[in-house]
Amino acid sequence: MKDLHSKIIAVQAIGAAVLAADNTPAAIDLQGYNSAEIVLAIGIGGITFSGTNKIEFKLTHSDDDSTYDAVEVDDILGADDVGTGGIVKALVAAHAAPAVYRFGYKGGRRHLKLLADFSGTHGTGTPIAAIVLKGNGYNRPEADQA
Repeated sequence: MKDLHSKIIAVQAIGAAVLAADNTPAAIDLQGYNSAEIVLAIGIGGITFSGTNKIEFKLTHSDDDSTYDAVEVDDILGADDVGTGGIVKALVAAHAAPAVYRFGYKGGRRHLKLLADFSGTHGTGTPIAAIVLKGNGYNRPEADQA
């Protein structure tokens, strides 16, 4: 079997929590890595999402960790469409079962941020977590994180 473990490192983009409002996005530094995969885990929706009461996951990138721009469709793998503002996933209908989504980043900038942007009323939170898998680093094998 091939060894993926020694080629990746995981960093937290959104800490596992039940959220009812926007998170404060952490800056993910990709320096020293040639690939990145964003893994988004969403539990059962705390509310029934709609076009008004929704969560939009917005991915932005930057060269200098100061000015961030929304990613576009050419920057992402695994998303058929990237919405205005870098929306890579939108919850706009009932989310009755937990699910995991993944998106490859190929935009070439050094820093990423992922925002869970809440709109409308969220009286009950939704379980959310996101990690970025940084891969193909210059210093292999990667250290264990257990």
